[in-house]
Amino acid sequence: MASGQERILRRRIKSIDATKKITRAMELIAASRIVRAQARVRAARPYSDKVTAVIANLASAGGEADHPLLREPAEVSKVAYVVIAADRGLCGGYNNNVLRATERAIAADAAEGRDYELVLSGRKALGYFRFRDYRIAAGFEGFSDQPSYADAQQIAAAATALFEDGCQRVMLAYTQFHSMGSQEVAIVPFMPLETSDIGDTDADADAGAGGPDGGYEFEPEPAAILERLLPRYAEARLYSAVLEASASEHAARQRAMKAATDNAEDLKTNLTRVMNRARQDAITTEIMEIVGGAEALSQTSGGEVDLLSDTIEARTANLFRARE
Repeated sequence: MASGQERILRRRIKSIDATKKITRAMELIAASRIVRAQARVRAARPYSDKVTAVIANLASAGGEADHPLLREPAEVSKVAYVVIAADRGLCGGYNNNVLRATERAIAADAAEGRDYELVLSGRKALGYFRFRDYRIAAGFEGFSDQPSYADAQQIAAAATALFEDGCQRVMLAYTQFHSMGSQEVAIVPFMPLETSDIGDTDADADAGAGGPDGGYEFEPEPAAILERLLPRYAEARLYSAVLEASASEHAARQRAMKAATDNAEDLKTNLTRVMNRARQDAITTEIMEIVGGAEALSQTSGGEVDLLSDTIEARTANLFRARE
């Protein structure tokens, strides 16, 4: 019969083996979802680029609308933060990095006398800031794995409402996806929209295409079209950020689950060695007890007892079989 220590080690090894299967499955699932997330990021870029190009053409044609998204504030007294995190954990430091960066930005604004509002995406962001009694204007959850454009529209509408209702600036906090091995937390300006950036983006695209600029005639006036397109531009920017955050989440989860699987394998190997040593010690102890009992019998009977008799051999064989 196995000793108490050996039974405990066997249970631990069995538990670690079951955990390793789970983490391995989660790693494979995250790896498969990264491919789809990257494809969605690439698929969303043409729409964003076209909206940007049209707005730049409208601006160059004299479409200067007095839209709230274009008004530069004279003084910033309140800042709204749109924070994009995940609905689930088990993805390393992905959630903590963006949440702590937002918390530091809020503290820096507070040091300068600025108030704040929060628009949160993801259960982890909601739980983190709600537990710490932060003021939350709006919260959204349930779509961090596979966000849709409708989800981005809801978040953009909440951010736009705050911007039009007293927040002079809206910042976007999310994790930028550069590659499978490189993701970076970024807190970037979201509102008001910077027309200089729009123009620069379009100029770069035209320079890359190498073609001449074409003349456009707009109906209705450029200002009217611009007012309709600016909210779409904000939604497209936010949708792109949500998709990048989703891809970053899957990449972080894959790395975290791979590390967990490797650690489980190392721990299982170490515990197996400890269990084998305990098993060998127990077998040696019991063999010594058998030999000691045989010696005692020989001294009691006054004769010699064959230590290699069939009885002792059978007991020793049974001992080894019981240990297997």
